[in-house]
Amino acid sequence: MATVKQVQEYMDSIKAQAEELVIKGFPDTIVKLNTVLETRQFKNRPFNEVHQDLNIVVPEPILLNSHTDLPPAKKTKFDNSISKEGSKVMILPTGTVPTNKHLVEMIEVVKPHIRKLVEDSNLMKMWISFMIPKIEDGNNFGVSVQEDTLAEIQSVESEAAAFFDQISRYFISRAKVISKVAKYPHIEDYRRAVEELDEKECLSLWLVLCEIRNRYCALHDIVLKNLDKIKKPRSSNAAESLY
Repeated sequence: MATVKQVQEYMDSIKAQAEELVIKGFPDTIVKLNTVLETRQFKNRPFNEVHQDLNIVVPEPILLNSHTDLPPAKKTKFDNSISKEGSKVMILPTGTVPTNKHLVEMIEVVKPHIRKLVEDSNLMKMWISFMIPKIEDGNNFGVSVQEDTLAEIQSVESEAAAFFDQISRYFISRAKVISKVAKYPHIEDYRRAVEELDEKECLSLWLVLCEIRNRYCALHDIVLKNLDKIKKPRSSNAAESLY
């Protein structure tokens, strides 16, 4: 009996948290997100502000004099025990290539909002799931409203989780292009590709923050409009509609 009581207390706490989130939490979050979007870091930010030096210098060209007697080249022996698929380690004379600090700062602002959207969506999902009544014949319009709202929340949760994957893929893509810059430092197109990738991520982060704000607005709107049906999906006087 103690376990059953604890489970019921947990369900009651979920319901209380979710209702507080819908009525007060969502509007507060929407206002905060609008404030962040109006900051200099996100609003109409010029792309050249997010460019960053790669710290990869272009080596001096090697001039060869055909009339100069050069010693024969020595053959280099490789250890056959090392797998041919292994990557070669390249040491840059100027040190490491840093991440783009401007975009890292933007990511540190966006990521907490992504996480909060995932957590809030999960809470809302559990709340509606707890209020779905047992299956019965007839009078299921309110239940269909619950199911439609639940499907929308699940979609938001999946989209929010995908935003994290988008950020990690940016770093992987940038690392691959920078490795090309390190290998072919004289090719300007690879350096330009890094700048284009950074600009694209800057725009993507702004868009992600807008989408988070929009998802909160949509959830707030759909839940408030259908709050009565979500909390009481079946009417006690449904039979009156027959007369």
